[in-house]
Amino acid sequence: MISSIVTMVALAVAANLDNAGVGIAYGVRKIQISWVANLIVAVISGLATLFSGLVGRFMSHYIHPTVAVYIGAFVMFAVGFWIITEPYRQRRKQRRDRQKSNVIGRILDDPSVADFDRSSTISLVEATVLGIALAMNAFAGGFDAGVTHLNLSVTAFFVALFSYVLLGLSAFFGRRYAARAMGDHATLVAGLLLIAIGIHQVW
Repeated sequence: MISSIVTMVALAVAANLDNAGVGIAYGVRKIQISWVANLIVAVISGLATLFSGLVGRFMSHYIHPTVAVYIGAFVMFAVGFWIITEPYRQRRKQRRDRQKSNVIGRILDDPSVADFDRSSTISLVEATVLGIALAMNAFAGGFDAGVTHLNLSVTAFFVALFSYVLLGLSAFFGRRYAARAMGDHATLVAGLLLIAIGIHQVW
C-alpha cells in the first residue's frame, strides 16, 4: 500500500515538474495566473492521467501482468528520454525555422507564448491551451498507472493536486525572488524521475 502511494506521488511529481519551470518563467515575467486558470490546468492534467490510465488498464486485460509491467516501464523510459532530449530538439527546431514550430512546442520552449494577447494575465482559454501542453507528461504517468493497476482515481487526484500547487507556488517564487534555477533544470529532473520510476518497476 505504502509502495503504491509512493509510486503514485512520484508519478504526479514527474508529470508536473515542467509546471514548476513554467510557473517560475511566468513569475519572472510578471504574468499573472489566477486560481481559476491554475485550476483549469490542474483539471486537464488530472483528466489526461485518468484517460491514459483507462487505456493502460484496458490493455492490461489482454496481456500477461509481467508483460504489462515491462510495457509500463518502457513507456517511462521512452518518455523520460524524450523529455531529457527535448531542449536539444527544440534548439535544432528553432535553428531550422522557429515560426513553423507548433503551439505546444513553442509554449514548452517559452511559456510566455501561452499569453496570446500579451495581457500579462493568463485567460481561461489560454489556460486551457497551457493545460494541454503541460498534460503531455501526465499521459505517460497515467498509462503506467493503468498497466500496473495503481488506483487511477487517486493517481489522477495527485497529478491534479501537484499541478495546482507546483504551478502556483513556482509562479509566486519566480515573481518574488526572480529565480530561474528550477526552471532551467525542471525538464532534466522530470525525465530522470520518469526513468527512475521505470527502473523501480522492473527491478
